[in-house]
Amino acid sequence: MTARSYSSALVFPIDVVIVNYRTGPLVLDCLASLDAERLGGARLRAIVVDNASGDGSAELVQAAIEARGWDWVTLIPSSVNGGFGAGCNLGIEHSLRSGRSRAVWLLNPDTRVMPGTVQALATFMAATPRAGITGTALLLADGTPWPHAFRFPTVLGELERALRWGPASRLLARHAVVRTMDGRAEQADWVSGASVAVRRELLEQGLRFDEGYFLYYEETDFCRTARAMGWQCWYAPRPVVLHIAGQSTGVTGQGAVARRVPGYWFASRRRYFRKNHGRAYALAADIAWIAGHVAYLAKQLLRRAPREDPPRLLSDFVRHGMLSPVRR
Repeated sequence: MTARSYSSALVFPIDVVIVNYRTGPLVLDCLASLDAERLGGARLRAIVVDNASGDGSAELVQAAIEARGWDWVTLIPSSVNGGFGAGCNLGIEHSLRSGRSRAVWLLNPDTRVMPGTVQALATFMAATPRAGITGTALLLADGTPWPHAFRFPTVLGELERALRWGPASRLLARHAVVRTMDGRAEQADWVSGASVAVRRELLEQGLRFDEGYFLYYEETDFCRTARAMGWQCWYAPRPVVLHIAGQSTGVTGQGAVARRVPGYWFASRRRYFRKNHGRAYALAADIAWIAGHVAYLAKQLLRRAPREDPPRLLSDFVRHGMLSPVRR
């Protein structure tokens, strides 16, 4: 650790918020990785929000806090599971009331903080005062780098995502939602909610998650709101977090391809487009995705190649989308 990074870690204390839903053992592993950072000199506290797990997770975490002497960890049980954003908001409110951290770092329970990450994050945010939101680099469960940030979804971005065709992706590259980063710190439209730090000043100005999203798209909307408030969103490559993706939902983890996409994913997508662009644009985004997906299916059929989709993806998309007269 350099003298500069050590100094930043001391003057830039961070509160970590972890929202748990039936992932108690993973939360303990995440907390253990944070404890190692504390022993290395990082100033941080952790706030675990239990979203009405009902499986003993809250009791498991509380018992570990007491047994291991983790007086830097606070457990907040929620009486309802209001979704990821609602849980984050509970943790944010507790942080603002109970301390003077310079940032709130939102971590998924299925993450592990790599050595030196807290210092690297504190150093970056201290040196980048307009970075209201900072996303870290991520590693997959096997240690493979996952160096991505994102553009805001658009009609052309939905078309590119659905087509999955090289020539179209090259033509529409500047509209593609996923951006592969090159190892430099850069501004982005939005970053993964698995590991994202939010500056205290931005939260004091009133930024919160829209609790109308149960899960998915909430971080996209969150970053869009921060931009509208005049703040920047950055991707920082030096803070690194291991992410065992999809352990709470099963949608993005191993075996997710075999599972049907849950209705709340479609509801969140629909809410995002309608809220930020209006009904007509949301309808255009749906039509673009459907047209692209049908073209993809035709391409796979002509090539006699397998379809790489969750079950009933197209029918579920139509049933939950703007084209459906009755949306659930």
